[in-house]
Amino acid sequence: MPAFLLEIGLEEIPARMIAPAQAELARRVEDLLTRERLIDASEGLELHSYSTPRRLAVLVKHVHESQADTEEQLTGPSWAVAFKDGQPTPAAQAFAKKAGVDIAALMKTVTPKGEYVSATVHRKGRTASEILAEQLPKEIASIYWPKNMYWRAGKPERFVRPLKWLVAILGHQIVPVEFAGVTASNVSRGHRILHEGSITFEHAGDYLGQLEAAYVTADVELRRHRIRKALDAATRLIPGARWREDEPLVDTVTHLTEWPTVLLGSFDASYLTLPEEVLVTVMRDHQKYFAIEDAAGKLAPYFLTVLNTQPEEHGDEIIRHGNERVLRARFNDARFFWDVDQKTPLTARLEMLKTVTFQKDLGSYYAKTEANIAVAERLAGIAQQRGAAVDAAALITATRLAKTDLTAELVKEFTELQGIVGGLYARAQGLGESVAQAIYWQYSPAGVDDPIAPTAEGQLLGLADRFQTIQAMFSIGLEPSGSKDPFGLRRAANGIVKILAESGLPLKLSDLLAGTDEAVKAKLAAFFRERVEFYLREVKGFAYDVVNAVLAAGCDDVRDAIARAEALTAVRGSADFIAISAAFKRIKNILRQAEEKKITASTLAATLFADDSERTLHAHITEVDPQVVALSESRNYREALERIATLRPDVDLFFDKVMVMVEDEAVRGNRLALLAQIQGSFSSIADFSEIVTA
Repeated sequence: MPAFLLEIGLEEIPARMIAPAQAELARRVEDLLTRERLIDASEGLELHSYSTPRRLAVLVKHVHESQADTEEQLTGPSWAVAFKDGQPTPAAQAFAKKAGVDIAALMKTVTPKGEYVSATVHRKGRTASEILAEQLPKEIASIYWPKNMYWRAGKPERFVRPLKWLVAILGHQIVPVEFAGVTASNVSRGHRILHEGSITFEHAGDYLGQLEAAYVTADVELRRHRIRKALDAATRLIPGARWREDEPLVDTVTHLTEWPTVLLGSFDASYLTLPEEVLVTVMRDHQKYFAIEDAAGKLAPYFLTVLNTQPEEHGDEIIRHGNERVLRARFNDARFFWDVDQKTPLTARLEMLKTVTFQKDLGSYYAKTEANIAVAERLAGIAQQRGAAVDAAALITATRLAKTDLTAELVKEFTELQGIVGGLYARAQGLGESVAQAIYWQYSPAGVDDPIAPTAEGQLLGLADRFQTIQAMFSIGLEPSGSKDPFGLRRAANGIVKILAESGLPLKLSDLLAGTDEAVKAKLAAFFRERVEFYLREVKGFAYDVVNAVLAAGCDDVRDAIARAEALTAVRGSADFIAISAAFKRIKNILRQAEEKKITASTLAATLFADDSERTLHAHITEVDPQVVALSESRNYREALERIATLRPDVDLFFDKVMVMVEDEAVRGNRLALLAQIQGSFSSIADFSEIVTA
């Protein structure tokens, strides 16, 4: 069976959009071939996807040249409706036309529902070329891009960048796919600079080799590997040095290049007097350069740049000097802005915030700062009352000055340094290390993989700033909806949950929500519950049923919810706990059905126990309940759950011996009360009925 190759040639695609599109194109091609019976999964799928800034490609081996013929049995109207007195009715004629057979070919089929008309339909398989030419344009057009563009006046197609060429080959044959006015051929293009002319593929399997000869490495992982090896090799030119590991930057330059090479450059060591954060940001975010550090981890006056070309002899010196010149200009700008900013201390910049808009309906950053201070003071007070060591004065100073670097020239030029610059300026201006650290770390964590601020003051500032933003936006109806979250409120809430989970602050979600308008508070509580669920499932990796069970018992204390989830995960596989979980499902269902029928539980009375199994179960509950309470108070949830699991024999015996919903109203009410006691006593850890047991 032949291989099938599809390549979409484009103008340069933004690096961040390439990997998702590559994966989606591969999925769409696989789904199409599977749906149309052109590949056989039982034979083992060999599908590979490739990409560079100028192309997306999929290569699939062992594709059928045509579909297999099929035979299908179609059932139509009832025989009585289709034939009257042995003659076909319009219903029979319509069915025969639909099935593509003569009236004489219709048959009678007896089913449990009666006699029906049927027909055997033979369908000849279509060729792969015909199917692919018809279906691939739809699949290509359906690829999701964060941003699309039109490039042909009056034409409907939109794509990330203008289409330049298409390659579609099945074995040796060209598949006549047409999209956006371009008809597929077997002709592609090599590297824009290093290769002149076109590339003609005689066979789909020639793809990688011929591109490599044209200075294009289409295999993304091979390109990534070559970049890392080249970075290592270039760094070895400096004794004792190493390039600073930066996987996101490696990923970016991988998707920016087709034929990557690495060049070592240097800069004047005098620039090292600038803060390292500034230098690395300029190199990384603005120039896509890798920083180099010495054996002690200190920044060295060198950088590495990944080129998308093969320098000619002596040409690398010209390229190196060009990159060094650009970097020198950027560093000079940074040093100039740093020096200018120092002439106006942060304390003098507070008034400037009155002219910086936070949000049009919520006022300036000065107003937000005042609101942040109120929240920070309240949270610090609660934390101190519960024994946390907090430098309240440093926290308030940091909160007051946290946004002042928005007026600094360095931040206007390098917006990625917001907060970091403020912290560096606070340290340089002698405002104290606690203040500097809090300002520096106020935006951490920016994502779920980032660390939280290392100090209590930084953590409290981060909580206050994020919560005030969320609360304010909700109060004017700007909460997230669906996939829309223009103000990043979910990200801010994720940061709050992460700080509460991973810091030592003795704070709960309800501490943040205290004092909020009741209508807004209900929305915020639901919103934060979603974010705790996200944290437990996506960040901590707990199973969905464990998360559901834990959240059903509450998530106000995030660290406590994590401890309960860890304990539940540890014991859920034991036979006793599985049985107890199943019993809790039964208890929950019985109590729910009783409530629906308006049958209420009475006050539990031992004198109404009619069977020894009731007495035994009640005695065991009475013994275990205080033990579970004590263990839960010390967050020894695993042992608490193991104690609960010891109820299994008595619960099993109870359900074997006793019917809860008996006619005797007093006995029935008492048994419902016993079940309610079990549910109420032990569901504070988790709702065990949520655990999947089969």
